[in-house]
Amino acid sequence: MSAKKLPQVVAAVCVCIGATAVKLTLKSIHVIVGALGTGTVLGWTSNITDALKEGKLNGFTMDDEMLGWAGSIMTIGAMVMCFPVGWLMDAFGRKPTILIIVIPFVIGWALIAFARHIAMILAGRFLTGVAGGSFCVSAPLYTSEIAQTEIRGLLGTFFQLFITIGILLSGVLGYLLPLPIYHFFCIAVPVVFGVLFIFQSETPVYSINKSKMDKAEKAYRRLRGKDYNPADEIKAIQEQIAKVQGKSFKEAMKTKAAKKATLICFALMFYQQLCGINAVIFYSKEIMISSGSTLAPHWCVIIIGVVQVFATIISTLTVERVGRKLLMMVSEALMALSTALLGIFYSLKNYNAISEDTAKSIGFIPVLSLVIFIIAFSFGAGPIPWLSSAEIFPPEVMAKLSSAAATFNWFLAFLVTKFYLTVANAIGNDITFYIFTVVSITGVFFVLFVMVETKGKTFAEIQDEMNK
Repeated sequence: MSAKKLPQVVAAVCVCIGATAVKLTLKSIHVIVGALGTGTVLGWTSNITDALKEGKLNGFTMDDEMLGWAGSIMTIGAMVMCFPVGWLMDAFGRKPTILIIVIPFVIGWALIAFARHIAMILAGRFLTGVAGGSFCVSAPLYTSEIAQTEIRGLLGTFFQLFITIGILLSGVLGYLLPLPIYHFFCIAVPVVFGVLFIFQSETPVYSINKSKMDKAEKAYRRLRGKDYNPADEIKAIQEQIAKVQGKSFKEAMKTKAAKKATLICFALMFYQQLCGINAVIFYSKEIMISSGSTLAPHWCVIIIGVVQVFATIISTLTVERVGRKLLMMVSEALMALSTALLGIFYSLKNYNAISEDTAKSIGFIPVLSLVIFIIAFSFGAGPIPWLSSAEIFPPEVMAKLSSAAATFNWFLAFLVTKFYLTVANAIGNDITFYIFTVVSITGVFFVLFVMVETKGKTFAEIQDEMNK
């Protein structure tokens, strides 16, 4: 296949995946479009850094320092808003809160599209980070509260799947389109999301919690079918709510389930960000060069995006078959193997333990490690921490603690994004890969002995198991 045809093939694959997903789960169209929007935020600069440096965005140029802040300030925006969005969801409802998120999304992208100064770029990135971080909390929670037990995991992984598709689209469209058209596409995504989401229902769980039974029944029949009898499902949720009725947040946190859920979710967020994903992505072009590849950098970005998408599809298809724990353990183990191989390769190169010819002859090792790592992260450590935060917290603390876990995640993302290169330069890129290896190995044992399997279980069954 020629290089000229690759963008068309990638685009066609993405369209097919998107069309299939919409057909399978039309009720979760909000997740699909909203996650695409979050993915475009994360992948914004993936293939336009050279264009930004050359001043192709409204005539002003950006240097590496500006680009660094444009990348990291997005994580600050996400971190700042994650916790307040939990309070907003409890106070005003899931649906109104998610609709409000559209506003900073659109304003942020508009500021970037029409930027005449770096301050507008930074403000725009901060606002899109606010929206993206809010969506990372609200979308999994909304999905978990509307989904049937047997497909809850499937719909939960759709969130991560379409984030990766959004990142891939950013890479493809950023390369193919002029910057103005590319940014108008980025503005259009949250607008389409807002229009589609207006027609969605409030979650039945929230309506029951507010004693609005007529709205809960109406929502269930819309989600499950007009002939569906929601009485048993409503009764189960009422019983769960009755167990915690009148409890304050402080009292609720004294339960074993709340403490264990907090430990599990915060640990999974830690393993997601400290497994080395940002380092591997950062070094992806260098890894390709080390292997002797002459592939242009923009093709590296697109290839990595394609690998992420297809690996996340694996998670989507298997999460309800093999379970969360097994996927997560295999993911951590394969990532540990990958970063260990990368560390060994760079140690051999950095200390001149092998000749240049030998390095080229084993150049397939870092490339293979890169591909394995991206696949492993995408089917386990990428989607499962977000899915778990929407499944295992007790209902009375769900919104607040899932928000706190997301805040912790984005805080770690900021630290890694902003200071990784400084640390790598200080101690060596090989040592950093060894550190990531140790983190992933400990992740295998944490998942094995502490994480709770939630496959095929109702919220009540999950809480009963957590309290054992």
